[in-house]
Amino acid sequence: MSETQPIEQVLVLVKPDGVARGLIGQVIARAEARGYQVAQLALRRATPELLALHYADHVVKPFYPALVEYMTSGPVVAIVLEGAQVITAFRTMAGATDPVKAAPGTIRGDFGRDWGDGEIRNIVHASDSPESAAREIAIWFPEA
Repeated sequence: MSETQPIEQVLVLVKPDGVARGLIGQVIARAEARGYQVAQLALRRATPELLALHYADHVVKPFYPALVEYMTSGPVVAIVLEGAQVITAFRTMAGATDPVKAAPGTIRGDFGRDWGDGEIRNIVHASDSPESAAREIAIWFPEA
């Protein structure tokens, strides 16, 4: 007899480049095709204050100002997905952070590219652990 997997939640952000390129539906369709449920969804404008909470571990890093500029350059779609092992599964579906190194068949591998300006614009963010997911969901969906 097998054990039932606990239901997890993951925060997925379709970043400004993904929104601008009309890829929101592609991201959601891939998650739903795997059987994951959309629990919450919102179109948001990221603020520097919200990003300081979300990227708290990166605030002191040299790339942080460019990251804030990128993430505030347009709307972001915040999505909470639910399902067994959704964190690991969606991160696998997203692919490597560097879209040039992301495998074909992944979101970043299929839709990302190097734009030649030294910035990584990689379509999506996904929480990397249950703890990160809980913290990030509370930041992007404080009313929940």
